[in-house]
Amino acid sequence: MEIKPIRNKVVVIGAGMVGSAVLNSLLTLDLIAEIAVIDMNMNRAKGEALDAFHTTSFAYSPNVGVRTGNYEDCADAQLIIMTAGPSIKPGETLDRLRLADINVKVMKDVMKEITKYTKDAIIIIVTNPVDIVTYLAQNHFDYPKEKIIGTGTLLDTARLRRILALKYMVDTKNVHGYILGEHGGSAFAAWSLVNIAGIPAEKFDKLLGSTEPLDKESVLHEAKDAGLEIVRLKGYTSSGIAMSVSRLVKAILLNELSIVPVSTTLEGEYGISKVALSIPCIISNEGIKKRLEVPLSQEEVGQLKQSADNLGRVLDELGIR
Repeated sequence: MEIKPIRNKVVVIGAGMVGSAVLNSLLTLDLIAEIAVIDMNMNRAKGEALDAFHTTSFAYSPNVGVRTGNYEDCADAQLIIMTAGPSIKPGETLDRLRLADINVKVMKDVMKEITKYTKDAIIIIVTNPVDIVTYLAQNHFDYPKEKIIGTGTLLDTARLRRILALKYMVDTKNVHGYILGEHGGSAFAAWSLVNIAGIPAEKFDKLLGSTEPLDKESVLHEAKDAGLEIVRLKGYTSSGIAMSVSRLVKAILLNELSIVPVSTTLEGEYGISKVALSIPCIISNEGIKKRLEVPLSQEEVGQLKQSADNLGRVLDELGIR
């Protein structure tokens, strides 16, 4: 029997600030053999590919083949990372849903090209509004739904954990919990699940100590608005989302069975369907292995349904549900 070599080829669609950050983050994983970069601006794609490719000459750098590509590269890719489409810019209305109309059109064009060459690759969607374009990709192109993953609230969750770790002066890896729902205004922290080394949120101040009592609303506000604040300060976000993508890529390539919050179409969980939003999912080498209906409080289920209603209205307005 012929054994096919594992190529671990990744296609990055979009060579803007996010795409270039994703490209450089992938190079640090030591798991990728080949990366093809696609962008409507061929010079931008070539420049980013060359810049990244030259870093592979240094000692301890993986010898990754980085080059410009086209959609034919999707045919033998294990992973496709979608970052194309405009993002929020400083001075604009700070609402990711504002991008819905134009980025739905971008996503349609990209999916039409991808599906000419593959329905096997796992697609990671970064483009905002991520829940809207994830729903479109999963439900309008006869592509296996489990192979399409929206980054969703993965970065929001990382920010929540970082904020709590700093407040209580502990290692972030000991902080557990999720921000769920929409990657946007109606996202919420599932405080009933938040803990630090098994200590529930209600006992943080008593057992871990803090100069100020835990203000859940303030922490949530800081975590949710961090991306928009970064846009205001430096003009765009890139590092955090790039690391979020790398986290998913590693979980997929190593079949880690990691549980992370990502955006996907719900099919009855919490009484919600026909909308994509973030709940915890098991990630395997086949994509989303299982959606987890983790136990939430009655209030939290209501917040999740509010996210679903908000996103559903946008889907209906766009005529894609």
